[in-house]
Amino acid sequence: MDLFTYGTLMSPEIMMKVAGCQLVSVPVTLSGYQRSLVRGEVYPGITEVDEAQVDGVLYLEVPAAALQRLDVFEGEMYERRGVTVQEEGGIAREAMTYVFRPEFIALLTNIPWDFAEFLASGKKRFVDGYFGFSEIGAGEKA
Repeated sequence: MDLFTYGTLMSPEIMMKVAGCQLVSVPVTLSGYQRSLVRGEVYPGITEVDEAQVDGVLYLEVPAAALQRLDVFEGEMYERRGVTVQEEGGIAREAMTYVFRPEFIALLTNIPWDFAEFLASGKKRFVDGYFGFSEIGAGEKA
């Protein structure tokens, strides 16, 4: 199964730590969704918004064991759901992604999340403090 990521998991080091394996990825875009910063955090969530789109990374052929680790890592604020993403050239691919659950929408800000900013100023804080790493038993640093 392919997995679309749009936030911290776009970092190959973080994804390898969470998934427990090396994965092949390609850049893609997801239409009909918006990415926003979670209040008080350095990571984003996505919600359905017409006319919006999110650039991200599609990890190919993610093993079932890795998806189980990812489900635990993502926690209760996210649900895994099927989406259609587009590769360069407009090629459509079916994938799964983690969408912010409706009951937690109030935790999303109106601030767009930026991957370059995360890498520059938020990655260390995330790796050091996100509860999901302890939930999957990945205590070493990415």
